[in-house]
Amino acid sequence: METTPYAFGKTVDMSFADAERKVRELLAAEGFGIISEIDVRQKFVERLGREFRNYRILGACNPALAFEVLSMAAAAGTLLPCNVVIYDADEDGGTTIMVMDPLPVLGLVDDEKVLEHARKAEQKMRRVVDAL
Repeated sequence: METTPYAFGKTVDMSFADAERKVRELLAAEGFGIISEIDVRQKFVERLGREFRNYRILGACNPALAFEVLSMAAAAGTLLPCNVVIYDADEDGGTTIMVMDPLPVLGLVDDEKVLEHARKAEQKMRRVVDAL
């Protein structure tokens, strides 16, 4: 598994389209819906006239967890949703999937009850990555 201080994920031996389909399926199985979506490649072509690799940002939201967090800390909405990025890997081909780690992000709220929900979201997201 690849990790950064703010995300985790992995590179899989799948086409971009197949990886995106699988990610969406696994997110749905964990109770996440996609509430926003950005085709970065398309936007760079439209706005900059520049080519870029396949790169999609999915804003994933688990409504039950989001409801609980926002009920405790309304301003925490600035830290939601959990972004999932899917992009063409540079080196050996394949597709990389990286998931925003909700623990460090929602840790900014400094509320143990919010962190409990962040841990639940993190566990669900790790299951998605593990299943790829």
